[in-house]
Parts: sequence; C-alpha cells; structure tokens
Amino acid sequence: MPIHVEVVTQERRVLVVPDADMVILPGREGVLGVLPRHTPLLTMLDAGELRIKRGGTEEILVVYGGIVEIRPEKVIVLADIAEHSSEINLELAEAARRRAEEMMRKGPPPDEIAAIRQELRRAELSIRVHRRTQSRAGSVRIRDEQ
Repeated sequence: MPIHVEVVTQERRVLVVPDADMVILPGREGVLGVLPRHTPLLTMLDAGELRIKRGGTEEILVVYGGIVEIRPEKVIVLADIAEHSSEINLELAEAARRRAEEMMRKGPPPDEIAAIRQELRRAELSIRVHRRTQSRAGSVRIRDEQ
C-alpha cells in the first residue's frame, strides 16, 4: 500500500507523488521517517531535506520550516518555503552565502544576527543539496504546479 504525498507552499503546489514508498522529513525534533499506515501525527518542520522514495527513485526537496500532517494513507507538507533540488540556482545560493558570510565578518547589529545566520543556513543547505543531487540521474518527478 503506497502513501500519497503533497508538498505545498502559500504560493504553489510544489510536488505531488500519489504512490510513495517512504517519506523522510526534517522535523524540529529530528529526522522523521514515514511509511504507509503511519500513526496520525501533526508536527513542525525544520529547515532541511525532504526525501520521497518511490521504487528505485528518490525525490529531494529543500524545505525551510512549516508543518506536516501525517495520516495512514497521506502526508501533507505545508512548507514555509520549498523547492525541488532541480530548481536550486547554485549561483544565487553561493552569492547569498558570500553575502551572509561578509555581513557576519563585519559584525552586524545584534538584532540582525539571527536573520543573517538563517540566510547563511538556507544558502548552505541549498548548495549542499544541489551538489549532491546533480550527481544523481534517473529520478522521476511527478509535478503538479499551480
């Protein structure tokens, strides 16, 4: 019995996989693996990789916070921000990382440190996922963008 997975943001429906074998989520309390018939759960997401396994393929997305509703037959991810690994613009991510690192070196005002660290974390996560997934081939994507 497969599990239906939907990843959405306020702007769009990022990904729909009607027949996933497993979902691996970056939860606030740690990584969470979800198989079909999982106990119902509502939990918060952290920034990290969201992986959807189906057959011999794996979809990888980067999510930056949000919540996930898990039901025995369905996983709904309501992400603050989500992008498929193929959508990551490496040049923009590297520029954002350089910008954040430079701001941290200059010693920003205390009220800006958290935002700069968050920007740096997002950029580093995007770069890491992009580099790792570009070496893979053969992932099948099922998209339903609106």
